[in-house]
This record gives sequence, C-alpha cells and structure tokens, in this order.
Amino acid sequence: MIQTPYLLFLGDAPDRLAAKVAQGIKDWRPENAVGQFRLPACGTTVDLQDMTLAEGLAAGAKTLVIGVANRGGVISAAWKEVLIEALAMGYDLASGLHNLLSDEADLVDAAAKHGRSLHDVRIPSVDYPIANGVKRTGKRVLAVGTDCSVGKMYTGLALDRAMRARGMKSTFRPTGQTGILITGDGVPLDAVVADFMAGAVEYLTPDNDADHWDVIEGQGSLHHVSYSGVTMALVHGGQPDALIVCHEPTREHMRGLPTYKVPEMSVIRDVALSLAKVANPDCVVIGYSINTQHMGEDEARAYLAKVEAELGLPAVDPFRFDAEPLVDALAKI
Repeated sequence: MIQTPYLLFLGDAPDRLAAKVAQGIKDWRPENAVGQFRLPACGTTVDLQDMTLAEGLAAGAKTLVIGVANRGGVISAAWKEVLIEALAMGYDLASGLHNLLSDEADLVDAAAKHGRSLHDVRIPSVDYPIANGVKRTGKRVLAVGTDCSVGKMYTGLALDRAMRARGMKSTFRPTGQTGILITGDGVPLDAVVADFMAGAVEYLTPDNDADHWDVIEGQGSLHHVSYSGVTMALVHGGQPDALIVCHEPTREHMRGLPTYKVPEMSVIRDVALSLAKVANPDCVVIGYSINTQHMGEDEARAYLAKVEAELGLPAVDPFRFDAEPLVDALAKI
C-alpha cells in the first residue's frame, strides 16, 4: 500500500499539462496532498503550497509522488538528487512513469539503505488473459478523445461522482497511473503487453449487476499516431454500451505531434462508434465532454451551446460545470 498523505513532486514540468498526475491528485484527492515540491526550472504549479522536503515531512507527508507525466516517462539526473535525498529523510517514493523506480540502481540502493519503499504503479500486478470478446453482464461507458490529455479521466471521475450522488450503481475503472494513484486500484494499461491489453480491460470490467455501470477511464486517441493502440484495446476490451467524446478546443495540434491537426469531434465520434460496434452492436454515443479550462466562463458556455446545437447531443464540461446531462443520457440506456 502507498502511504498517504503525499508531497507532490512537480520537478521541472514545463506546463500544467505535464504535471497532470499531480493535478489529478490535487483535484480529486486533495486530502492526500499536503503540498508541492518544484525544482527552480519548473514552469507550472498545481496551486498547492510550495514546500521543501523537510516542510513536507513536518506537514505529515509520507510519500513523495512523482506528479509529472513527461514524454517517454524519464527520470532525469536532476530529479535523482531530490529523490535520493527524500529517501534518506524518510519518504517512500511513488511513480507512474515508464522509467521505473525499481530499475534505477541508485534509488534501489538508497531505499534499501534507509528502509523505504519504491512504488511503481505502472507495473501490471496480474497475468492478464487474451480478450475473448464474450458479452458481459452490466453496463459500461468509455470516454474517447480527439487527442491525449483532453479530460477523459476527469470526465469519468465526474460522471462516477454524479451517478453515485443520484443513487446509481457505478464504479470508476482506472487505466492509467493518475487514476490508480487517486483510487488505489486499476490496470496500468499502457504497460501491459500489447496482445493482452484488451484482455486486461475485460478483467477490469467483469460481469456485474444489470443496472451497474463501469465508468472506464479512457486513454490516448484513435487518431494519435503515438498512442492509438491503447485506445483500440479500450474500445474492444471495454465493450462499451455508451461512448462520450472528449475534446479540448484550444489545441493548435495534437499533443507532442506539431504536424498533426486535432480531428473534428464528429470524426472521432464516427470512427470510435464503428469500432465499438464490433464488440457491442448496441453501443451509442451519448454526448460530448469539453475541457474548457482555457476559456472564460461566457466563452465556455457559448461554445458548449454551439457544439450541442451542431452535433445534436449534450455538450458539457462535467468538471467545471455539470455532468448531469450525461447522467440523464446513461439513465435512459
């Protein structure tokens, strides 16, 4: 078990999106975050109190969580100095990076020397089966995005919270490192061997009550040439009964791909639905989740109204405003 509360390590993250792990923990489990630790070159914040390692310990922190999701998931030499110092001071370390803590000999040695624990949440803990495509009982909803990091996890968490508040049976099913750190469970899907990814999603969303909803955390994008494979595994392994299309309207290009434009929501809607119907012919698109964080309130509400009018389904920002229209749509399925 990863000990809480956390001190969130932002390292030298250049922008808020690069610190999305820390941001997610802060937004959804604020009781587990005592503060943030930033290197001098850090270009962002998650709006927590800046703390030294000593101040974090004094505030009760037990684990230093690497809250950065950089391209390639690399632990830099500059980070190492802080991580080794933290172990010596009595912190455990937790990370969701592809570059595992347990693969770094100096971190392993420091943890052993000081009796501390290293937690790599991106290591699969189960021997997942190959997907069999057999129809499962219960209901499932999946968020699919026009790009990476557009709000698929936030959509799922907001939806799950709203459904529970209404008395509906719902479980959020994390598939990435931030969701796992928030909830304490899930499948690190992009660390699963490719042939077993869809089977891992089947494992994560087993048979359930007929009126129970699994809210599956989306990953990647079908149109993102770097990360489309993990999305495909979710679409087929999840066998969703409903899809929600997620979009961030201020993007100039796809994340990490400056020569690729972000596709239209209608394009993702049609492609995702056609692929989802392979595993579940009854799948439907129920609405659009728009990440409006970079818009003023009036601009955001006007954009939502425009999308809803043009595409004919509810368009909401479920974290900033209201998830209820999406819950209403699910309640009818």
